Amino acid sequence: MRNHIEFVHLQGYSPAFNMPYTAGIKVVSGKLVFISGVTAAPIYHHHPHRPEEFEDIPEDPGEQAQLAMEALLQVLQAAGGTLEDIVSVTRYIRDIEMNQDAINRVVGRYFGDHRPTSTTVEVVRMATDSRVKFEMSAIAVVPG
Repeated sequence: MRNHIEFVHLQGYSPAFNMPYTAGIKVVSGKLVFISGVTAAPIYHHHPHRPEEFEDIPEDPGEQAQLAMEALLQVLQAAGGTLEDIVSVTRYIRDIEMNQDAINRVVGRYFGDHRPTSTTVEVVRMATDSRVKFEMSAIAVVPG
């Protein structure tokens, strides 16, 4: 665990709950990094959008989550951080019933035992492309 953040647990907390998030995180030092939403689409693409730039988006929600997590890692590394520096994520998922389990498996594999704070919102469509099923933005605190 990184020593620039502390996890906040309330009375009644137990690791047996196996929650994918923590109730709160206290920042004790470091620099904030705000990460724009990442998806299975390329990080850099034209605006207005060009559909041909998104032709390689896989249909599988797990594969989309993997591409999004790799994009997140790229931004974190460029900022001097790791996944353990993430203190908060906001997840946007199309059709939670159909897609959330596959997305959770992949995101959980990347985060391992690290549990940032988290909010998940079901949405009708992502702005990037109609094929996108998952988007995640994050806030990290990197040492420094």
